[in-house]
Amino acid sequence: MMAQTAGAPQTTGTMGKEPMDERVVADGQVLLDIGADGVAVVTLNAPERRNGWNPEMELGYFDILEHVDQDPRVRAVLLTGAGRTFCPGVDSGRLDGLVGKPLDTSGRRSPVRSWALRKPLIAAINGACAGMGLVQALLCDVRFAARGAKFTTAFARRGLVGEYGITWLLPRLVGQERAADLLLSGRTFDATEALALGVVSRVVEPSELMATARAYAADIAANCSPLSLAFIRHQLHVDQQAGLEATLRRSYAAMAIAATSADFREGMDSFLQKRPPVFPPLAYGLDPAAVTGAELPELGIVPSEVLGHS
Repeated sequence: MMAQTAGAPQTTGTMGKEPMDERVVADGQVLLDIGADGVAVVTLNAPERRNGWNPEMELGYFDILEHVDQDPRVRAVLLTGAGRTFCPGVDSGRLDGLVGKPLDTSGRRSPVRSWALRKPLIAAINGACAGMGLVQALLCDVRFAARGAKFTTAFARRGLVGEYGITWLLPRLVGQERAADLLLSGRTFDATEALALGVVSRVVEPSELMATARAYAADIAANCSPLSLAFIRHQLHVDQQAGLEATLRRSYAAMAIAATSADFREGMDSFLQKRPPVFPPLAYGLDPAAVTGAELPELGIVPSEVLGHS
């Protein structure tokens, strides 16, 4: 059975002082550090199990995504793994218990929940990345990888199908034939090939991974409008399924909101005054889909009759 959600993450800090890095723990399986630079670092935290995906980690991760989506301090999110791996897919300790049995999906949220996040999501892939771990990395907007990190889709070598939308995600990133190669063979490829294929966009030395990825996220947090980021992320996800006319119509609706926003005023003022921008936090109730009229795919609860492996 699925573990019960831990509820809203709890933070620690001192009232009345300049914000410090704060840590949130969701069942110990996922950590969240919110820095004063506006970057939230989310860490899959089961290094003793190589960060294998399990129900508690899933619940913790999605709880934290909902938390950072609403936290006004957070401008960008960085996802990584504890220890020497990112996430190699299902926790190997659960494999025997999954074979031949339907998975209880009652109460589970959509595995593509991160697409509804209104803030940029950057992956820092520090090691092995496979199966569900690869799906979560592909759902990020930008992917950094440590040199030497290994990747595999894995499904075909485990008697599984292309799970959790990977057959939709991967071809859009790397093309149909390259996606077919990776999915049909289930072969292992390293970070250098992942860069050549388009699975990741940056490869850096392992010792430099987090600093490099965080600097990228911090630059976005410091210099980009939260309103702009929320709309652009939404547009990137919905417009690839639409024709040009529909895309233009949606963009006009978003432009009407942006043109009267405090973000646009600050963006222009800071540019003309040649100073760093000071954008307001993302409005709590801003829903880009309500403005454009383009809803994302179903991101709620997974139907109980759907079987699969997390």
